[in-house]
Amino acid sequence: MTTLRVSAPGRICLFGEHQDYLGLPVIAAAVSLRIAADGRPSQDCVFSLELPDIGAGTAIDPNGDQEYESSRDYLRSCVAVLRRRGLTWPTGHSIRITSGIPIRAGVSSSSALVVMWLRFLIAASEQSPDVSPEELARLGHAAEVVEFGEPGGMMDHFCAALGGLLYIDTQPPYGAERLTACLDGVVIGDSLEPKATLETLGRARSEVAEGIRLIRGLVPDFDLARTALGSADEALPLLPLGPARRLRANLVNRDLTVRALAALRANDASSLGALLIAHHEQLRDGLDLSTPKVERMLDAAAAAGALGGKINGSGGGGCMFAYAPGRTGEVMEAIRSAGGEPHAVTVDVGATLH
Repeated sequence: MTTLRVSAPGRICLFGEHQDYLGLPVIAAAVSLRIAADGRPSQDCVFSLELPDIGAGTAIDPNGDQEYESSRDYLRSCVAVLRRRGLTWPTGHSIRITSGIPIRAGVSSSSALVVMWLRFLIAASEQSPDVSPEELARLGHAAEVVEFGEPGGMMDHFCAALGGLLYIDTQPPYGAERLTACLDGVVIGDSLEPKATLETLGRARSEVAEGIRLIRGLVPDFDLARTALGSADEALPLLPLGPARRLRANLVNRDLTVRALAALRANDASSLGALLIAHHEQLRDGLDLSTPKVERMLDAAAAAGALGGKINGSGGGGCMFAYAPGRTGEVMEAIRSAGGEPHAVTVDVGATLH
């Protein structure tokens, strides 16, 4: 077997942040920060993995039962998921995994790793099945989320597998629509503050669920996807402040996603800046996801000419991004001056076998 090289992208969520796990649609894009694996066939049947970015390494027997060494042992969970589908590996590989995606920063480094590794494993398998990008995304969700019983939707996996600018339907059976609008001038800013994904997702999900349960006692036919904000506003003041505030933020963000989708389908990016600002306000004030440093970075980007921006990912740290067509250089310098690490990115392709 020849040397294998596989890569997959990170992602930004433009609209619908914290909504995919609620079954609400999102708009997201794969970006040109990628994780890659380079593998050379070996004489045994072991995958020897080197991960120099985190100073780690491990060895996996892909044809044996997988015993997880941590609560999120994604390298082994991917093997386990594929073994259940009948895949076997006739030879081992010496593999080096490197990444340009910031870790624990909200740019989907873990899902990019999972999708990339699944793509590598499929290509290296004896069966080497023809797996569509959509099926690859579903396998990624199974290996990262379902396998460990964690909160989380499929947005990250669709972006890593399909690439491009996507409108993602997170209701079963799930699906993604590729949007053709041009999205130039995106700058990601890493606050260098690590985020707590599981804690943030778990808290946000439970409080919104409590708000939905309580409001249905007042509005029996309440539906998160369809009930108008005006109808909900009549009952929300009767709920405890926390669940009411979070539930209302999700309803506002749901409607902002609808408006953004209409603009992108019409290839009209002129309103994106204002919509991103409105979305971030709900993430900051309604869902408590931002931090003082992220706010300084967003303010600095706006002062340098960005049309809008928002925190990206689960929140409580991590990355923001600014939408700054024609001003990327100035915005990168502003983010750097505010203490962040800037990355100018473009919309990129999905998981690729090179």
